[in-house]
Amino acid sequence: MIKDSSKLVINQLLKVEVAQVKDRLPKKLLLQLLKDPTGKLVGYKMVDGNQFGLVLELTMGTTQWFFEHELSETNTNPGQQD
Repeated sequence: MIKDSSKLVINQLLKVEVAQVKDRLPKKLLLQLLKDPTGKLVGYKMVDGNQFGLVLELTMGTTQWFFEHELSETNTNPGQQD
C-alpha cells in the first residue's frame, strides 16, 4: 500500500493490489491485471473532495485510476539506480 503519493514520480512503475480492486473493476480488466498487475504512473485524478487517484498506464496500453491503498511500489523503476 502506498502511504504517501507525494514521493512518487511520473513514469514510476507501480503494482496494482488486485485483491483491493476486485469488487470495483470490470472482469475483463481484472483478468488482465492478474496476468500483469504493473503500470506506469502517468498522472493524478481528483476522485472526491479529499482524495486523489493515481492514474496508471497499464502494460496492455489502457489507463486506469486507483486509490493509493490499491497500489504498491515495485522494486524496479525506470531511471532507478541501484
